[in-house]
Amino acid sequence: MSAVAAPTVEMVVTDSAIGEIKKFLAGEDDLPETAGLRVRVVPGGCSGFQYSLNIEEESRSGDFVMDKGGIKLFVDMFSAQYLNGITIDYTSNMMGSGFTFENPNATGGCGCGTSFSA
Repeated sequence: MSAVAAPTVEMVVTDSAIGEIKKFLAGEDDLPETAGLRVRVVPGGCSGFQYSLNIEEESRSGDFVMDKGGIKLFVDMFSAQYLNGITIDYTSNMMGSGFTFENPNATGGCGCGTSFSA
């Protein structure tokens, strides 16, 4: 009998992104110690899917929970299949600042950088 390994999700979060996430968390009032950042994929955008980042007070049943630089990340089962191997960064330049996503699972994207197809 061979055991079936549970699916996993691996993500890289750069130091720059961790710093910005910590700023957002610090700006929220009365967050419990169970709070973290939900990283998910939702239908929409010009290429079919888009990324979503939300602060939540706790994980949900079935979530993958990761610790990256002292920050809890919550990923639901649906999103995990699209987020495995992703790198989340935070960049700031003359065009503005924001989170960027480098996704090896994406088969296409668009100019906005927040939408992809898989």
